[in-house]
Amino acid sequence: MSEIKSPMAGTIFELIAAVGDAVEEGDELVILESMKMEIPVEAPNDGTIAEVHVAQGDQVQEGDLLVTLND
Repeated sequence: MSEIKSPMAGTIFELIAAVGDAVEEGDELVILESMKMEIPVEAPNDGTIAEVHVAQGDQVQEGDLLVTLND
């Protein structure tokens, strides 16, 4: 199981992945908006989305859990 965490503080601009989606390493899961930039958060490995811990518009801090991925 992989925990994908926020690389920086910002706002969840877009959720791309949903629970049950199969993803491959490098697939974009979440778009984070920070300092007027859109930062993609990618899957670190292949797997299936087990849980999404945020919603569009949520404020997150660096290190906050975004997505849990079953390997």
